[in-house]
Amino acid sequence: MKTATLKELREAINNELAAICNEENAYLHEIGSELAPVATAMQNFLLDSGKRLRPIFAYIGFLATGSEPTKEILRACATLELVHVCALMHDDVMDGSDTRRGAPSVHRAFEKMHISQSLQGSAEQFGISAAILIGDLALVWSAKALHQSGIATSDLIRAQAMYDEMRVELMAGQYLDIYEQALGSQSVERSLKVARYKSGKYTIERPLHFGAALGSAKPENYYEIFSKFGLPLGEAFQLRDDVLGIFGDPAETGKPAGDDLREGKRTVLIAKTMELANEADKVKISKALGNPNLSAEEVIAIREVITNCGALAEIESLISNLTKEALNAIDSKLITEESKKFLIELANLVTNRRA
Repeated sequence: MKTATLKELREAINNELAAICNEENAYLHEIGSELAPVATAMQNFLLDSGKRLRPIFAYIGFLATGSEPTKEILRACATLELVHVCALMHDDVMDGSDTRRGAPSVHRAFEKMHISQSLQGSAEQFGISAAILIGDLALVWSAKALHQSGIATSDLIRAQAMYDEMRVELMAGQYLDIYEQALGSQSVERSLKVARYKSGKYTIERPLHFGAALGSAKPENYYEIFSKFGLPLGEAFQLRDDVLGIFGDPAETGKPAGDDLREGKRTVLIAKTMELANEADKVKISKALGNPNLSAEEVIAIREVITNCGALAEIESLISNLTKEALNAIDSKLITEESKKFLIELANLVTNRRA
């Protein structure tokens, strides 16, 4: 099956995800009516919104090999979105986030359910436990759907290696992220490493590798090209996320303004600010980081510090340079012109997004 535009591809992936969700939720309902809230939470979280970047990059990695896509290949690529769902649910727990995509985060929704049903024990702990388990379930669904996608056994064996690497690097990156927060790091280099593993590799590089493994008996021919494209673009993607975490519009991001400050995230943007700001402003930043009660006015004041010291401009320049580096990497006759067109469009999309 061919798709001419990113919109059509996203819609096709959404259809596959809806089918996976319907199949798995039917099984949850068979186990017991108590799991109905779990099924609803998973369906809402998975299907209500999402850019589908990881499945899209995987599909384009497949197209780059010149192989003819099928519905089975599309299903295999779609399963990567469930890895992302797991990461987001767990991320919200670790960050103590109240919202996700403009709605209550999963742990907050189940905390509210505990209260509304007058259940015993701690409502907060119930919500956290439920979100961890539902996130784990998304990861299980991902592996199950991949194994049952109907792709050839040889393709599955090749892709499995990249699928495993992607999940290992994601979890490693998540740990590096919380460790940097606990360490109170102010290093641009260390923050870039977190950006690479927490988001960059599993968003772009590994999905492209995964797609190439599905499409070619010798995917190693494509790995270097996709790494040279995916790693810098993945870092640019995370840097844009860091900027949105402080400067983003809540109406578009679905998160309160300045949430990264309240969560104490040690992003590259913050590290660069601490490198360039004067001593008084460094103290102001240090007090703001990790303060859950930071007001909107205080967020605006921190934004001014970041802008005035030149940190925001340097990060924007870095995003631009990383994007150019990525685009230069796909000037290769090895990958198809169709996939190049998609990759150029995606590079612009992920580095200029507003949510």
